[in-house]
Amino acid sequence: MKYYLIAGEASGDLHASLLMRALAARDPQAEFRFWGGDMMAAVGGVKVHDYRETAVMGIVEVLRKAGAVRSNLASCKADIEAFRPDLVILVDYPGFNLKIAEFAHGRGLRVYYYIAPKVWASREGRIEKLRRYVDRLFVIFPFEVEYFRSKGIEPVYEGNPLVDHIDTLLAAAPSREGFLSANGLDSRPVIALLAGSRLQEIKFLAPRFRQLAADGRFAGYQFVIAGAPGLGPEVYGKFFGDSIPIVYGQTYQLLRHSVAAAVASGTASFEAAVIGTPQVVCYGMNPLTWRIAISILKVPYVSLANLIMGRLIFKELLQEACTPEAIAGELIRLTSDEESRTAMQHQYTLLRRQLGCAGAASRIASAMQQ
Repeated sequence: MKYYLIAGEASGDLHASLLMRALAARDPQAEFRFWGGDMMAAVGGVKVHDYRETAVMGIVEVLRKAGAVRSNLASCKADIEAFRPDLVILVDYPGFNLKIAEFAHGRGLRVYYYIAPKVWASREGRIEKLRRYVDRLFVIFPFEVEYFRSKGIEPVYEGNPLVDHIDTLLAAAPSREGFLSANGLDSRPVIALLAGSRLQEIKFLAPRFRQLAADGRFAGYQFVIAGAPGLGPEVYGKFFGDSIPIVYGQTYQLLRHSVAAAVASGTASFEAAVIGTPQVVCYGMNPLTWRIAISILKVPYVSLANLIMGRLIFKELLQEACTPEAIAGELIRLTSDEESRTAMQHQYTLLRRQLGCAGAASRIASAMQQ
């Protein structure tokens, strides 16, 4: 079969790559053409466009790049038309992908949406487009099943592939001593800093994290930044200089060997929960984008783990509340209060139970090929 996949950010690149591997394992003749990143490229096929060239989040930021978005849409449509895939697989990235869904559906192509748009959080009007232009909707969070059923869409849920992916990588990971030695770190306990994968996220968090690392109350700890996929030393040098050590391509190892973490909301926070690292979520954006966002959000939490569990299992410090002092206070609590750490990690255990058993990517691929 010929597959055309579109992922528009780092988490989508990861999820799509896992799916591609599972599809190829079941279909030796699989032919992939895609918009994505390095992880998808490592599986094989033809990369048409790298998501990092146009990755942007936020209403204001999208408006600023409206011309580029229109150009990319036209280019993508023409490429799909020329390739004529058996299946178009759209991975999250709804602002772009719902337009492609309409186009592909209109051309008589089969359209599957993988990683459902978060319409349960905002912009519920997009549900009508899912009904009209998507043949099957695949979700990866258990609470989404009943939500979409209530909206007249029967979703496919086979578990969350990230659980298998994380467990597989960590099974081959070095010991704490090996990790510290390989990255030139000393023996002090590590606190991980995950500033996000987009420049606007890093720009917001960088001054807060720099102040945090200079706080004398953490003299007995070492802060370490997790370098995001596709962002090299030149990016982090601009925001952090050489004030905080950075490790690249080792986010899961860093989280495993950290006593706590300050994490930008998103997939990284979910990954920290699956790994079991006590965390505080830190997030902010352009003030105008934030005011618009909070006016349309319909959920009590922004973090996936909190949403899945239906309670605040870790704190979310958002926008004005995301200050160096607030982050420091929560990290001090997480590193010194064993009862708080134990309670959070117990909730993580319950979370993993809700996410289902191993083999999710293979089951999803099987469902797509039926």
